Amino acid sequence: MATSTVFALAFASAFASASSASTLPLLEMFPVQTGVSAQSKLQPESSLQPEFSSTIASNWTRQSPRSGGQLYLQRLAALQIGKLYTRLPSDSFGEVWKDAIVQPTYQQWRKLLALESKAVSKRRSDRDLSILLGDSLSLWFPGDRLKPSQIWLNQGISGDTTWNILARLPDLVNTRPSEIYLMAGINDLKMGASDSEIVWNIQRIITQLQTMHPNAKIIVESILPTRSPRIPNDRIAGINRQLNTIAQQTGATYLDLFSQFADQDGQILTEYTTDGIHLSAQGYAAWQSVFQESSSKVAASPVSNQ
Repeated sequence: MATSTVFALAFASAFASASSASTLPLLEMFPVQTGVSAQSKLQPESSLQPEFSSTIASNWTRQSPRSGGQLYLQRLAALQIGKLYTRLPSDSFGEVWKDAIVQPTYQQWRKLLALESKAVSKRRSDRDLSILLGDSLSLWFPGDRLKPSQIWLNQGISGDTTWNILARLPDLVNTRPSEIYLMAGINDLKMGASDSEIVWNIQRIITQLQTMHPNAKIIVESILPTRSPRIPNDRIAGINRQLNTIAQQTGATYLDLFSQFADQDGQILTEYTTDGIHLSAQGYAAWQSVFQESSSKVAASPVSNQ
């Protein structure tokens, strides 16, 4: 049987199982918000194909999903048994995803993330919930590098922009997080957005998250440096300075990753990246280290009353 056929069958089976009436009530499929006002801010789907359409995520082990299609099927299979993939071994459900090569569309990813948010909103656990919100850099953060004492909801989508994140914030309304880590802007820069547009959108995201989750701590992570000639690192540094100021003004916490990832020329360290933008295993280890070093700062920071 052709590999693409195997993927199609596995995809259909996993998706149908996860959304069928016979599974746990918290896993029912539900529609994504499709209001005109939200959709009008979405980029055309053709420009939002996953960044890992054919690229292997080399930061994961051979026993872990290494493409968007594989990760997508693993996450669907986890939901089928009422689990988040971040709470399971990285090689879980290999028989479902191992032959997958076709990539889900942006809208399929968005529906999956909305389904995971819906499941989390039904949890009975007293454990703190942390959300990773952003693009492919957040999407591919290895689950085994996340603090195990907390529940982690990964809400990263490859290719996502600040406009898209604004449009899908309603999917998080009932999740009751204690912390939300936001990293966004690199795809806006790739698509030609201005610095002011990016900063303004991130400020709107912070404000809306604070309104939705007044008891949650919002952590704004700096945009990482790159080695892409299309994205000047001096622009990234300038935007990050503005994000630091906005975090202070809104009562959010600013987490400086840029200085930890940049070499003396302001570019991302070669050992931290696979292609000049996406991260290697060492890159995610460095990000994890910043998480650990900043945990006391985040814990001590007050929750904004704005």
